[in-house]
Order: sequence, then structure tokens, then C-alpha cells
Amino acid sequence: MKVTVNRKAHFNAAHRLYNADWTDARNTTVFGKCANPNYHGHNYELIVSVKGEIHPETGFVMDMKILKNLIETEIEEKFDHKNLNEELEEFKTLNPTAENIVVVIWNKLRKKIDKKLELSITLYETPRNFVSYCGE
Repeated sequence: MKVTVNRKAHFNAAHRLYNADWTDARNTTVFGKCANPNYHGHNYELIVSVKGEIHPETGFVMDMKILKNLIETEIEEKFDHKNLNEELEEFKTLNPTAENIVVVIWNKLRKKIDKKLELSITLYETPRNFVSYCGE
């Protein structure tokens, strides 16, 4: 029997949506206020979901203390109060849309979580705009 465990987290980050190959006018047309050259920020809410079999000895799918620590070290410490475009190597050339951010987060955590467990990430950019990614 498979069960999904979930851990919520939070980080605040600034970013600018733009394509360096486009003019400022085209970036503004496509990305609107999000193309502001002075950046803008969000209070991101993150939900990390891990699905798998319940371990017969521990009763856990995954030890939630381990998951909490992974999220803190791999995501919160690296993303929180950062300018994604300027301070995170992943977004030097990758447009930091919610879609791209959720894939970057998934890739970071996937490397650290047992491959026999399924991983899904949901990222809320605003209370009404959110994206989910669970790999290929």
C-alpha cells in the first residue's frame, strides 16, 4: 500500500521574468509587470510530497525530520531572500518562471531522496497561482 507524505515550506525571493534576446517592449508585452528591470518578489509556498510503501519497521514512508532538513538545506537556505536571477546559478540563463523554479526544486530534491520513492513538488507563487511537477 502506497501513502503520500507532505511537508510544507516557505521562502521569499525576487525575480524578473524576461528573455534576454527580446527587446524591453516585447518583454513587457509578454511578461507585463513581471518584466520590471528592478525585479519584484513573491512569498512562495512549497509543498513537497513523497509517495511510497510504508516501511514495516518504522511505519514511515520517509522520516519527516530528514525531509524537513533536506528542504531547509537544499531549498530554503539557497532560495530564501535571494534574487533568483542574480544569486542562483540555475537562473543565470533560465527564466525564473514558477514552472522553471518548480523543476529546479524537484531536481535538487530528487538527487537526495531514495529513488524508490515518488516525488512531487507544488509551488505557490501566489495564493491563486501555483504549479506542480512530478518528473517525467
